[in-house]
Amino acid sequence: MKTIAIIPARMGSSRFPGKPLAKLLGRTMLEHVYKRVALSDVLDNTYIATCDEEIREAAAAFGAPVIMTSDKHERASDRIAEAVSGLDAELIVMVQGDEPMTHPRMIDTAVAPFRDDPQLGCVNLVRRIENEADFHDTNTIKVVMNQRGDALYMSRQPIPTLAKSGFTRTPAYKQVCIIPFRRATLLEYTQLSPTPLEQLESIDMLRLMEHGLRVKMVETEFNSQAVDTEADLARVAKLMESDPLLAQY
Repeated sequence: MKTIAIIPARMGSSRFPGKPLAKLLGRTMLEHVYKRVALSDVLDNTYIATCDEEIREAAAAFGAPVIMTSDKHERASDRIAEAVSGLDAELIVMVQGDEPMTHPRMIDTAVAPFRDDPQLGCVNLVRRIENEADFHDTNTIKVVMNQRGDALYMSRQPIPTLAKSGFTRTPAYKQVCIIPFRRATLLEYTQLSPTPLEQLESIDMLRLMEHGLRVKMVETEFNSQAVDTEADLARVAKLMESDPLLAQY
């Protein structure tokens, strides 16, 4: 299956305006994401999708191909669906532009289930939440799953209920925004009407789930920290200082 990655990015983040071009260890955050994703052996190509000329210019400067999209999209999934309309690919991996700790093997893990399940339309990575502060942070998207690893619900609120024996005994997991779609599922996503819980939580995947579509969760061995605020950026900078992957790009 031809597999590509698309990184949606825009300057107008309500929580951290201009964050794709925020500096992180001498490079823009977006450059880190692009260079790390492009290291994956399973990808045929990697693109950046944006509606902002400033991002297009910055991406061109570090050698990333850019697809310009409408500035009307509220959901990243809708943006990449527009971007992929003129591209030839069966699997499209959306990697959010605020995931600078992405490891290329995370891409490999996310796309692997499609090889054995022709009915599978969408996968998300998931990771155990390691500290209680992140469990209560509304910027961390929590997920609960059924026994076969499909998402039951995602929320910015702390779910499930905190165990009486404490946080360490609570099966708390977070969504990691590396999300491969089969092409047909991605295009179907754009045809589905936005849903109440999707809009309430501001979580793309809830549109699929509210319309009855399956979202398979696959646990990643790699820790990751999304950047939603300037404080997150400082936290990630410390975590990445000794990252051996930096030497590869």
